[in-house]
Amino acid sequence: MVRCARHVFLTGIGASWHAAVGAGTLFSMRGRPVYTLEAGELLHFTAIPHDAVVIAISRTGRSIEIVQLLSKIRESGASLIGITNSPESPLATEAAVAIVIPATLDYAISVNTYSTLALGAGALADLASSDTDVPALSLLPRALTEVEERLEGWHEQIAASPWLEQGVPYYFLARGMSLASCYQSRLLWEEGAKSPATAMNTSGFRHGPQETVRAGMRFGIFIDPLQMRDQDLAVADDLRSLGALVMLIGQRLPESSGHLVCQLPKLPPNWQFAVDIIPVQMAAEQLARLSGVDCDSFRVCSYIVEDEHGLLKKK
Repeated sequence: MVRCARHVFLTGIGASWHAAVGAGTLFSMRGRPVYTLEAGELLHFTAIPHDAVVIAISRTGRSIEIVQLLSKIRESGASLIGITNSPESPLATEAAVAIVIPATLDYAISVNTYSTLALGAGALADLASSDTDVPALSLLPRALTEVEERLEGWHEQIAASPWLEQGVPYYFLARGMSLASCYQSRLLWEEGAKSPATAMNTSGFRHGPQETVRAGMRFGIFIDPLQMRDQDLAVADDLRSLGALVMLIGQRLPESSGHLVCQLPKLPPNWQFAVDIIPVQMAAEQLARLSGVDCDSFRVCSYIVEDEHGLLKKK
């Protein structure tokens, strides 16, 4: 369906949208660019051609924007591929093709479901390309096993690091597919630790926002193993010179390059985004503990946002 479609839209909302960002970059790198639009924008501000395929990602398949989008897709005559963790959801039952990933839904914030949706969407993007490197993809299960072996070490690093502190500004920076992890990091800070954060492309940060840097600020930077590696390590070094504390996530990183350095195992090309969010998930949980907040519950947000009006439930 994807290979034959004239137009391909990739969409989601919340954490599922961040999974779409990673898959969208992989589509583009494979020479099959797609339209990546957040579900609310696709619903209200975009016309969907009849010869399009819409790939919609949603862990519950019940978010209001996704449910309303189903009618718009049906009326346009376009085709729908759904990627979800919920087999009985409207998204799964209405999709022409439903990719249902059997992961248990998280109690509140998306952790298991985010990672599995990112993997599923990435696999679709990779396999929709005619030049998929299957031998390289065979390294992914081994890398996931190595990640599991590193969890305890990351936990100890995070607990001992000065990088986590309440009430200070946090920035997350990344490029390419790791932008998905970058945006998801901001959401973890906001949903889990109940603390504001900023996420943006590393290049964009260098064009003005660096004026905000002051001593004590925190930066989490995802380092791509191939693209712009030396340049981004230089950004990290300069931030430290300006008094900021830096967390780095990547492969084969110099141990002295940050205040907290999380080393990832070797991964297939362009698949680092599949695991580089995990140290930040652990850090967000630790910051929630330090801040005395419950990262597994919402104060304001609904578990599933099923209404487009305001923020608070109306009595």
